[in-house]
Amino acid sequence: MALGISPSSAARSVHDAGRRIRKILAALVSLLLAGALAACGLGTAGGYTPSGTLAGPIADIDLDGATVSVGSKNFTEQIILGKMAVSLFESAGAQVQDLTNAPGSNTSREAMLSGDITFAWEYTGTAWVSYMAEDNPIPDERKQYEAVRDKDLAENNLVWLPPAPMNNTYGFALTRANAERLGISKLSEISSVPENEQSFCVESEFASRNDGFQPMLETYDIPAPPADRVSTLDTGTVYAATAGGTCTFGEVFTTDGRILALDLVVLEDDRQFFPKYNLSGVVNGELIDEYPQIADLLGPVSEKLTNDVLLKLNAKVDVDGEDPADVAFNWLTQEGFIEG
Repeated sequence: MALGISPSSAARSVHDAGRRIRKILAALVSLLLAGALAACGLGTAGGYTPSGTLAGPIADIDLDGATVSVGSKNFTEQIILGKMAVSLFESAGAQVQDLTNAPGSNTSREAMLSGDITFAWEYTGTAWVSYMAEDNPIPDERKQYEAVRDKDLAENNLVWLPPAPMNNTYGFALTRANAERLGISKLSEISSVPENEQSFCVESEFASRNDGFQPMLETYDIPAPPADRVSTLDTGTVYAATAGGTCTFGEVFTTDGRILALDLVVLEDDRQFFPKYNLSGVVNGELIDEYPQIADLLGPVSEKLTNDVLLKLNAKVDVDGEDPADVAFNWLTQEGFIEG
């Protein structure tokens, strides 16, 4: 052939060029649709998300022709996870509407129920307690997932994919120095700490919930502390206050990057008081019926999402100031799921 170009190389070049053009067009459509939905009240702020070519265990998955609207809530972990999904779906050839960074859990949930969002990462505990209004969390992680999966499929045709190992639930943490000095690693051991050191930093919502601070104290046989040993703070200030000595024990979310940055130690919930908040991909039933390979695309990624992984990724955004989309894409490439 003229110029020494083989037919297979030429065909591959044309295919790659066509795929790049489709990605550019999909990104433009995504921006237009996100703007339209924002005008209708969804209030997302998707922005740009990089994509590449699928690799490793998901290299052969093709979603050409699919349209996926990816949503997330508006806190760091959710935005990172949402951007991961956008990168994965775009890299698989789907047309993606980036509706990540929606304000609040209820906004995202309503958008999923209406079909405006067709994929989002969700937490089993959030669905069970908040969306399904169930009063009694199920201590066993697998049974909790199955209960949520079955109920949402039957009532809303939403498909919960197998859960990730990570469990972003409530917890109490203390400085490493205090953990070593007091010799404790479990919540049940707080009651053995001298009472004058049983001081707590909690956020206002947790302090007033019927599954919050007071029931936790009762479950662990911890005497109710006087008011001068309980500091009620905004969520964002609890971590620094605990690290700075305002209190011995601070209420935390167990995958928050500030735990790692401030070298805090999370105490084991050895009586399983806190609900399980395992992460699962949730897909619109009609979408996954048409494209069942979505489960194969997300499964290997989900298996890698542990508490340690999310702690580090969250810290890159909250502590180091990196962009969530870049953090998500870089992790996917480092893990061999995408080639840039």
